[in-house]
Amino acid sequence: MKVLVADKFEQSGLDGLKAAGCSVTYQPDLKDEALGAAIRDTRADVLVVRGTPVTGPMLEHAVLSLIVRAGAGYNTIDVATASRRGIYVSTCPGRNAIAVAELTFALILALDRRIPDSVAELRAGRWDKKEYAKARGVYGRTLGLLGFGSIGREVAIRALAFGMPVIVWSRRFADGRERPHDTGLPIEVGRTPQELAARVDVLSVHLALTPETRGLVNDDVLGRLKPGSYFINTARGEVVDQGALERAVRERGIRAGLDVFAGEPASAVGEFIAPIAQLPLVYGTPHVGGSTDQAQEAIAAEAVRIVATFQSTGKVPNVVNLATRTPATHRLIVRHRDRPGVLAHVFDRLRTAGINVQETENVIFEGAEAAVARISVDAAPPSDLLGAIQGGNENILDLQVVTIGA
Repeated sequence: MKVLVADKFEQSGLDGLKAAGCSVTYQPDLKDEALGAAIRDTRADVLVVRGTPVTGPMLEHAVLSLIVRAGAGYNTIDVATASRRGIYVSTCPGRNAIAVAELTFALILALDRRIPDSVAELRAGRWDKKEYAKARGVYGRTLGLLGFGSIGREVAIRALAFGMPVIVWSRRFADGRERPHDTGLPIEVGRTPQELAARVDVLSVHLALTPETRGLVNDDVLGRLKPGSYFINTARGEVVDQGALERAVRERGIRAGLDVFAGEPASAVGEFIAPIAQLPLVYGTPHVGGSTDQAQEAIAAEAVRIVATFQSTGKVPNVVNLATRTPATHRLIVRHRDRPGVLAHVFDRLRTAGINVQETENVIFEGAEAAVARISVDAAPPSDLLGAIQGGNENILDLQVVTIGA
C-alpha cells in the first residue's frame, strides 16, 4: 500500500508505517498545487496530513482510498468531495486531549496572573509588583465547559484538582444520551449555552466545528458572562463569532485566552494580523494546543493503527464520512447455501428491477455451508421480484423482507 505523508510526522510513525509493509513517501512541505500533483504522481492509496488543507480539486483525479487526518478535527479536508469519490476520511480523536487540556489551563492561569504582560514588563526593565500582585485566583471559581468530549473531560479533571466547580453543556447530556453521574466526575449540567455562560466565571470552548456549531458562541452567549469573566477557546476559531468576542472584550472587560482564530494561515509560519489578537488582556497562541511531543507520538501511533487496520481488514477506524442513515427503506434477508453466484443472482435481479443496493452484509455459518445476506435497498421488492429471486437459484433457502424502521 502506498502512503503519502504530506505534513510533519513523527519518525516513530514513519517507521511504524514501513513496518506494516507500506511504501512511504514523506514530503512534509507539500501544499496547494504541489500537494495535488504529488497525490496524482505517487498514485498513493493513503494520504496522511496534519493541518495542510486537502481541497476538492486535489481529489478529483486521485486514486486515494483513505485520508488520515493526524489530529482530531477535519475542517481542513473537503469531506464532501471525498465522500462523493468514495474516499474514507479518518481522524485520531482524543490522542491530543491531555495536551489541549494543559494549554487550556495554561491560558486560564495566564489570564488570572497576567503572565505575558508581567514578562513583557520585566524584559523591558520594569519591576511592578504593585500591579501584578493583583490576581483573583481560580480556587472556587466556576468553570463552564461548552462541549464534553475527551478534551473537555481532561479539562474538567484538572479544574476539579484546582478546586473549581465544573458545569457542562453538551449535546450528549441535552438529548439524554448520557447523565452527569455516568462520567464519574462531580459535574453539573447546564440546559443551554446561554444558561451555562450566566453561571460561570470561566467559559472554555471544546466543540468540534460543524454546521450546527459554527458561530454558536455569539452575542447571546457572550453577553451572559459576568463582566470581567475569562473566556478560553482551544477548539476552532469559527465556533465563535469574532465580532461578538471583540465587543465582549472591549465593552465588558472579558479576558480571552485563544489558541485558535478564524482565518488562520494555512502554513506553519506566516504573517497573521487579527484585530482580536491586538486587544489588551487577549492572550493568544498559534494553534499549538495539541502540539506536545507526547501528543504527537500518540497521534502518530494512532495514524499507523488506522492505516494498518485498513490494509489488513479493509475497515477504517474513526471514519467520519460514512452515512449515519442511507436512503434504504427495506432490508432483504437471504438465507442461502455458501456457493458461487448466489449473491450475483440476487444483485442482478435487483438491478433489472431498478432497485439500488445501499448496504450489504454476508455472514457465514460455522462449517461454511450456509450464510445469511442482509441487503438494504431503496425500495420495497415486489412479490414477483421476490419469486424470481428465490425461484431463480436453487441455493437460496429462504427469503424475507423487513421494513427499515418499522
